[in-house]
Amino acid sequence: MTQQQNKAIAILTSGGDAPGMNAALRSAVRTALNLKFKVYAIFEGYEGLIRGGNLIQEFNWASVGGILSLGGTAIGTARSMEFQTFEGRLKAAKNLIDRNITNLIVIGGDGSLSGANSLAKKWNQYLEKLLQEKQITPQQAHNNSQLSIVGLVGSIDNDMVNTDMTIGTDSALHRIVEAIDAINDTAASHHRTFIIEVMGRNCGYLALASALATSAEFVLIPENPPAEGWEDDMCELIQNNNMLGRNHSIIIVAEGALDQNGDRITSQYIKDVLSEKINCDARITILGHVQRGGSPSAFDRYMSTVLGYKAVNIFHDKSDNIEAEPKIVGLKNNRLNVFPLADAVKQTKAIPETLKKRDFSSVMALRGGHFEDMYEIFKIFSRALPHKDTTIPKLVNDSKKNIAVINCGWSASGMNTAVKTALRLAIHKGHNILGINNGFSGFLNREISLINNVKLEEYCANGGSFLGTNRDILDKVTFCQLANVIKEYQIDALIMIGGLSGYINVYNIYLSREQHPELKIPIICVPATINNNIPGTEFCIGADTALNTIVNAVDKIKYSSANHRRTFIVEVMGRKCGYLAMMTGLATGAEYIYLPEESLDLEDFQKDIKELNHAFANNRKIALIVRNEEANDIYDTDFLRKLYQRESKGLFDVRTSILGPLQQGGRPTVFDRITAIKLVDKAVDLIDDAFDDKNKDIKFLGLIGGKVISHDIEHFKNMVHVHNDRPKDQWWMKIRDIVKLLSSYRENN
Repeated sequence: MTQQQNKAIAILTSGGDAPGMNAALRSAVRTALNLKFKVYAIFEGYEGLIRGGNLIQEFNWASVGGILSLGGTAIGTARSMEFQTFEGRLKAAKNLIDRNITNLIVIGGDGSLSGANSLAKKWNQYLEKLLQEKQITPQQAHNNSQLSIVGLVGSIDNDMVNTDMTIGTDSALHRIVEAIDAINDTAASHHRTFIIEVMGRNCGYLALASALATSAEFVLIPENPPAEGWEDDMCELIQNNNMLGRNHSIIIVAEGALDQNGDRITSQYIKDVLSEKINCDARITILGHVQRGGSPSAFDRYMSTVLGYKAVNIFHDKSDNIEAEPKIVGLKNNRLNVFPLADAVKQTKAIPETLKKRDFSSVMALRGGHFEDMYEIFKIFSRALPHKDTTIPKLVNDSKKNIAVINCGWSASGMNTAVKTALRLAIHKGHNILGINNGFSGFLNREISLINNVKLEEYCANGGSFLGTNRDILDKVTFCQLANVIKEYQIDALIMIGGLSGYINVYNIYLSREQHPELKIPIICVPATINNNIPGTEFCIGADTALNTIVNAVDKIKYSSANHRRTFIVEVMGRKCGYLAMMTGLATGAEYIYLPEESLDLEDFQKDIKELNHAFANNRKIALIVRNEEANDIYDTDFLRKLYQRESKGLFDVRTSILGPLQQGGRPTVFDRITAIKLVDKAVDLIDDAFDDKNKDIKFLGLIGGKVISHDIEHFKNMVHVHNDRPKDQWWMKIRDIVKLLSSYRENN
């Protein structure tokens, strides 16, 4: 039997559950059905694969409806000791062969994927044994001569090599940072230090990322134990913070944290040290399994969806004549990465052994450059002490420079993190940071002062802009005034953190520098806008927070109408860029998404209405349409409501929800905080280099392929659609076909 005659895929989730597993399951099932595979779901992980029966069920399109927003795993998970034995795997093989399943997707951690690799590696032995015992026929053995396996890493620990993020990690970080933000509030009220223990086993990623995102004073991870005498350093740091006005502290410890001797550092030990050495009122919070549960973040829904889609296509594209070794699909530098399962599991399992040998430098290298970069930035943050003074110093030599920071455009969550990062890194390099209030209007009005670090630290976790911002565009008359302000305040460099209006102002400064020499200072633009419409970057600060705010709101809207026959039309921001609409549609399972990048006419709406009528006639309860606010000037949200209601033939009701400014608010997500830190770290480095080289370049930064890239400002206009205020290159439009494929109206077709 050829591959085309025998096309069956089974999917199981194993090990610890992770938010996003359901998104991967949904994507894999529907992609497989679209490619004419027969699809089975295996309940209760490997235990279900061994026991068989009704724990292995054939799935259809509707089987995975409504699971996208659910945490955990809809098909269950269990740890199976029996699967680790030859006899247990023999039973599993028999259940696969009975159903002609030759393709298996395993969603789990390194232990689960290691088990899958063992099953594939000894597949011929299982076939021979089953044939010998006459449990299968020679024809069955021929039809099932090869078992192809693709793994998706489902683990909140983010401990697998060759992938930047594992399914569930971003969601776990959401839970952790939300908890720490809340604890920070009570810590400040009671002038206390809190010791927070987070999960991660032998991986300190959750601890390190959350410490960086929440401005924790101290972090302890297994990969890089603190130097001897760290207890005194920790106590001194907390005392310095107290003297400078910060009356509370956060210490984050990974559950597997080690000292230089390889011994565990416990939360209780840290508490005892603080109490004995500095009489500090410290409290312990162990977050526990709250980190694992809850609805998946927007990023986990996106990533899991594209991973599930890719996994099925690996089976679809494989050659019959090539024995495919088991593979893992991950995300590396925001690109799909397919790599050998056996090698990845081997390298991942080597890390605990390397820790036992206390070869910590090798462990850091195995974790990858991104992990090491975060650790180095955190060390700088912890050493850069705050100050209270708001008087702008008069420079007496060229060694210490004044770097000004400004926010422009609409406010975006994460702007404050970006400003705080500039402040701490500038202090580390020996420079001053001047805050310009209220955008370029404030710049012209001389609303400039040395930033108060203590106050900024308290504000950092909030949304909005600590400095204030606006969208004013400078005209030609004002450049002379701006040059005078720069000269008066001895501003040596400028970091502009904002959206397109800020970029346009900086571009016009670039064009005016010959007429006004004072404008010839290094200027770096950092993208910060919820619209994600800046050229030269895949992600802007604030877009992830806005997206998660929207997705959470849409989830609630869908739950509110679970028992009604209703279609919701949700309007989201974005202006002429459809990023928020597209990603919202993907993350919430919308039936239709209306974007400004695509033309719309009445024929499109008639087709969509016909499909919806068919779905509701077949007992559909709810449908979702996501519309960008400027998808079409004529067919606005109210027009669509009237049209769909008129043509629904009484099968469903139509409601609208315009989310409005809600999308701009909220505390920044971990993704936005880390993105802000990475971008501004590069900005400060570029400015410091410019001081050394006497370079006056103007650049704008972007995050592309997981790396921070700088572009010369002269290329700005060539990279943007001027009339539509969006980049010419929009990477996310490449997943448009995946979103259409997974639309749930197909379940009734």
